[in-house]
Amino acid sequence: MPANLSPEYKSAEFAFRKAREPRERLDCLREMLRTIPKHKGTDHLQADIKSRIKELSEELEAPKKGGAARSGPPLVIRPQGAAQLALIGPPNAGKSALHARLTGSHAQVAPYPFTTQFPEPGMMAHEDVHFELVDLPAVSPEHPVPWLAGALQTADACLLVLDLSEPGCVEQVQALHAILRAKRVTLSEGWPADAKAPAAADEDPFAIKLPTLMLANKADLVADEDAEVQVFRELTGLEYPALAVSAETGEGLPEIGGWLLGHLGIVRIYTKTPGKPAEKDRPFTLRRGQTIEDVARLVHKDLAHSLKYARVWGRTGIPGQHVGREHPVADGDVVELHT
Repeated sequence: MPANLSPEYKSAEFAFRKAREPRERLDCLREMLRTIPKHKGTDHLQADIKSRIKELSEELEAPKKGGAARSGPPLVIRPQGAAQLALIGPPNAGKSALHARLTGSHAQVAPYPFTTQFPEPGMMAHEDVHFELVDLPAVSPEHPVPWLAGALQTADACLLVLDLSEPGCVEQVQALHAILRAKRVTLSEGWPADAKAPAAADEDPFAIKLPTLMLANKADLVADEDAEVQVFRELTGLEYPALAVSAETGEGLPEIGGWLLGHLGIVRIYTKTPGKPAEKDRPFTLRRGQTIEDVARLVHKDLAHSLKYARVWGRTGIPGQHVGREHPVADGDVVELHT
């Protein structure tokens, strides 16, 4: 990171790191370019910002250009649900079959590699929340995907799908990591709710670090899934948390939603209006450590400014207690906002 960056630039970069919506990310990039000090020490970073502005602008504006638009589905998927999870893996690992089984999508599934050509979104339900799973093309030297890093920018985490019954699995995952490293993408073993998860220290604003859950697919084809996972870890040195699953039989699939809910630190909040019961059908989802003010901002972007106090019914504390905007929320809280 070049020295002598202004507070305005650092603020814009911080906003960019937190942004998930493509349009919001584009606005942050433009603010980064506007506020970055213009000297030789920032030349490379300026060029990087300009390149990303161009790519994201073209992707967002493509549907409006009629016949001149890029053909094919969008490459930037707007995040929805409690979290966006990117499904990545080597060829023929069974990503698309898992995606179709988990989300009910119509993703093309075939017994030959490189079937998936564009991002394929779908929603996976777990209890009263939904996770957005985005199936991405196979990561392999034989099939480069130039827009892969851009598609991963909006993801909250990664599901690394591997077929441990494949003899070349170790070489496949090593090649996958080499490709991702070249794109400044790191798959992390630590998760937000993991007390041992290291704090982000990378100063590259365009480096992507994704908490990763390994899905050892095709578990129905191996005699001992746990033993296969252990051998894989010993051979690769990778210690990703792992679940043995099978898109064919459904083995292990019900465990995925609950695992993500806990390890992402997701907090479900139910709102109510005075004198009426809580709306229990569709909670707002936040992350552990967020506050009443964050709830108000989710309900309406302007509500946080006029918020005076809230009443909270939860598993602890006094039912209906009055709290301020900095009060941390907990999973299952019912919140009544007062302006």
